[in-house]
Amino acid sequence: MGKRPRKKIMKKRSKLSNLLKVELVVLASHLQVKQQLKTLPQLHSIHQVMLKGGYEENQLGWETIAGGRVLIVSLYVDDLIFTGNDEKMFEEFKGSMKREFDMSDIGRMKYFLGVEVVQSSDRIFISQKKYANEVLERTSTNRWRYLHMSYYLKRPTRLALLLIAFVTVTIIIWDRQTLTSEHEVVVSKLKEELIRLQDQLQDVKKNLGDGGEIKPTKKNQDEDPIDIERRQKVKEAMLHAWTSYEKYAWGQDELQPQSKNGVNSFGGLGATLIDSLDTLYIMDLKEEFQKAREWVAKSLDFNKNYDASVFETTIRVVGGLLSAYDLSGDTMFLEKAKDIGDRLLPAWDTPSGIPYNRINLALGNAHNQGWTGGDSILADSGTEQLEFIALSQRTGDPKYQQKVENVITQLRKTFPADGLLPIYINPHTGSSSYSTITFGAMGDSFYEYLLKVWVQGNKTEAVKHYREMWETSMQGLVSLIRKTSPSSFTYICEKNGDSLSHKMDELACFAPGMLALGSFGYEPDKAGKFLSLAEELAWTCYNFYQSTPTKLAGENYYFRSEKDMSVGTSWNILRPETVESLLYLWRLTGNKTYQEWGWNIFQAFEKNSRIDSGYVGLKDVNTGAKDNMMQSFFLAETLKYLYLLFSPPSVISFDEWVFNTEAHPLRITPQHNKGENVGALGAKQKPPSRLFGRKEG
Repeated sequence: MGKRPRKKIMKKRSKLSNLLKVELVVLASHLQVKQQLKTLPQLHSIHQVMLKGGYEENQLGWETIAGGRVLIVSLYVDDLIFTGNDEKMFEEFKGSMKREFDMSDIGRMKYFLGVEVVQSSDRIFISQKKYANEVLERTSTNRWRYLHMSYYLKRPTRLALLLIAFVTVTIIIWDRQTLTSEHEVVVSKLKEELIRLQDQLQDVKKNLGDGGEIKPTKKNQDEDPIDIERRQKVKEAMLHAWTSYEKYAWGQDELQPQSKNGVNSFGGLGATLIDSLDTLYIMDLKEEFQKAREWVAKSLDFNKNYDASVFETTIRVVGGLLSAYDLSGDTMFLEKAKDIGDRLLPAWDTPSGIPYNRINLALGNAHNQGWTGGDSILADSGTEQLEFIALSQRTGDPKYQQKVENVITQLRKTFPADGLLPIYINPHTGSSSYSTITFGAMGDSFYEYLLKVWVQGNKTEAVKHYREMWETSMQGLVSLIRKTSPSSFTYICEKNGDSLSHKMDELACFAPGMLALGSFGYEPDKAGKFLSLAEELAWTCYNFYQSTPTKLAGENYYFRSEKDMSVGTSWNILRPETVESLLYLWRLTGNKTYQEWGWNIFQAFEKNSRIDSGYVGLKDVNTGAKDNMMQSFFLAETLKYLYLLFSPPSVISFDEWVFNTEAHPLRITPQHNKGENVGALGAKQKPPSRLFGRKEG
């Protein structure tokens, strides 16, 4: 390269020096690269570079900046700028260079020197890492200097403006989020109102004649407007519970409304979602049902390394899926029910056939809880018959029915004369262990299923032994009946050995409904007695609610002479048993008093348990203190029973459907003999054309 004219060089030199005086004002500490320079073979002699560029040594300049002498070396040929502050550095630097400098070796310069090398359009800056970016930032050709924090630290005014802008934007975003949240609440309420109006419009359209006039129908004439209004209120409550679950706990087992999050109480099987499927369908919440259906199809996975309760998984998941199948005819639900049913089956592989009560869904390992002493629980072992018999009927595979019916076969061998079984059973021998006899927790649904399997089996000879066992047990129940004084409340005692405990769980309030349903299988005189007993027990259960300040029942009650009843465990977790019995009694007697009682209970739930993000139980029915759980059975049972309490009896008719203990209706299939008890429907079933039974109106 030829030498440049002196004048032109000096002009460019002067311009760059002015720039460097401004840029290097920040360089206050030593650039300690002297020793590294001696070991760098890639750089060539600075003297040779200067000669090529037409520079003389006196063009190098020393300046005093921030109390230190800073060497400025400007090499325009290679556009290289080196900054340092040691007077001897230049000579040592010049003498250490042995080879020509290659501009492609910038990466190696970084490594050997331990300094920062940055390039900006037509210049290279070599400096300490801390300062190289500052020099680069202050170069007018760099468009990215505004992204460096140092740019603002040196400019307090601009930093203040930046902070003000940040705070302003944050406030705007927060305000928008608040408006969005409020908007969602309004939209939810409008959605509930829209559904109510759509239902009213649908009723009007159904009853319009050809000339546009309302044509009178039996349904219009018979149905009480108050029932219609109350049914709509319950539907709105269901929609509120569902949308809260959908918003805060979608796909998880249960919603914690106060903390607005989900919790997997049952291994992450979507318990609330599956429990709600049939309720959504019955209430004609089509969009909600379809969205839940898509989750089941795409996201429900049973292959979990989780020890599941055989009982809870059967009544909630198997029952919920089968009910959704029976209502909709969608075979996807049946396939899912078969999957979980197959995973539960190994629990019945015991010496006696009495199942273990827990099983790992992925591994198939079954066992009992330690606190039972290795025993199985009566209700947990005798409350799978409805679901597994239905699964065999719908798939045509008898293995499910065989497993659960073998349990009854074993229990019949040692069935006591009073039909009352202790709550613990040895799964190895099949014999009962000495323990409490109760129609409450851990005993209740065994007796319920003895009756309902008989109903499910069309009351034929093939299932006659279930009815016989149930009637024996009801004689035992009568032996546990006592009355209080002075109010003569009828209640069911618990039994321990030969002694009675004057305690009754709210769970035992399913018994009035069971007795009412079963009373119609007796001869008239006996039927009347059992129906009267059912009504007396229902009055007691209703007073469980009415006797507290919140008008919600506690978990259990104690009965003492001259004191009627007093609440024991005082929480309320949104249980359904009392309203379940009210539904049976209203349908079977036609007495609207039971509807009034149910409406009062519903209003108490609305007053004490409803919050903006769902429904919660109460820690104490005396104080009204709230807990943080919306139980899945509130949507599966409590709200469904209340909705049906204000619907015509033909909606999910007792003639065509039987409810499992989680309120999942299973269709009663035609059967005429034992040979037809399995596989009557095969693997495919047509969806029902409507939800109403044969006696519509």
